[in-house]
Amino acid sequence: MRRFTRLTNGFSKKVEPHYAMVCLYTVFHNYVRIHKTLKCSPAMATGLTDKLWSMADLVAMIDAQAEVPKRPRMYKVKDQPGVVSNFGI
Repeated sequence: MRRFTRLTNGFSKKVEPHYAMVCLYTVFHNYVRIHKTLKCSPAMATGLTDKLWSMADLVAMIDAQAEVPKRPRMYKVKDQPGVVSNFGI
């Protein structure tokens, strides 16, 4: 895993993105990837799940846990009485 070395583009400079990437890789390694010696995923071998997950399952799980983004504020320019501007000349 090249995230721990500095000589690549994937090097994490901050702790939060590094932690998130390691968590994602761990879930991928244990639930999505089929291992040659086990002939199944480690999660299936230990009995945690009965099916092989896909990346779509992983994305759906992440989307279900993510917060709904807040609607951005819309700023409107209001005409203020008594304010003189040079643009209306």
